[in-house]
Amino acid sequence: MKTFISILILMIFMSCNSDFKNSEDEIIEDEELTLLAPTQVFWDNLSAMCGKSFEGRLDSDSAKDPDVAGKILIMNVRKCSENEIKVPFVVGEDKSRTWIFTKIGDRLQLKHDHRHEDGSEDDTNFYGGMTSNAGRDTLQMFIADQETVDMLDFAAFNVWMVELLANKHFAYSLRRIGTDRHFRVVFDLTKEVPAPKAIWGWVD
Repeated sequence: MKTFISILILMIFMSCNSDFKNSEDEIIEDEELTLLAPTQVFWDNLSAMCGKSFEGRLDSDSAKDPDVAGKILIMNVRKCSENEIKVPFVVGEDKSRTWIFTKIGDRLQLKHDHRHEDGSEDDTNFYGGMTSNAGRDTLQMFIADQETVDMLDFAAFNVWMVELLANKHFAYSLRRIGTDRHFRVVFDLTKEVPAPKAIWGWVD
């Protein structure tokens, strides 16, 4: 918890202090690549996983989550384009969840697409947030946006973090500041597994 708070304070400081500059925060000089350097490395590493699937596990703090505990967890980097990466997150037989990463200006957006088995949208859909700064090439943090707050007022203090250590592990986590809400799943990138089929809402 102390580590998370330290990371949060550091990233807020970086986003608010216009005088804070670092060589890794320089904008890449290319009209088609507007991401700041650490963000671009993160994006490239995620893109390199396209078409691959990996099995995950809950960390100890999340092991009692009733919707996920005890089930096989698979992430599938299923569809990649220049500005968007879609990653279904399969929980047992539930294939309703997809993480959507999108380039917007020099930042990244994370949205959650939830579907019913017939492919129709869930009533609660496309919530998420934006990065507030360049982050790190191994870690991006997404703070709940206004659309999410308007949809789910209790999510106003949601912070999602995605950690990606190339060829090692990918971790997705959610914390709700000021509460005990914490969810984290870690995927082993050293061993591929078969891609799941018939993701809800997808036409293969």
